Amino acid sequence: MPVITIDLGTIENKEKKGQLVQALTDAASSVTQIPADKFIVFIKEMERENIGVGGKLLSDILK
Repeated sequence: MPVITIDLGTIENKEKKGQLVQALTDAASSVTQIPADKFIVFIKEMERENIGVGGKLLSDILK
């Protein structure tokens, strides 16, 4: 089974996570011609305090 993994900051709610999973699955299935039901999607959410950009914490940048 093909696996899609995405690392990103936290997602607001379950509905948005579902939309992301659907969009990633649809796009990958369309390009590869592998049936959508064969894809597994992992969402790795990272808190802003655990992400650094340009030597600064993302939580500080987005204040």
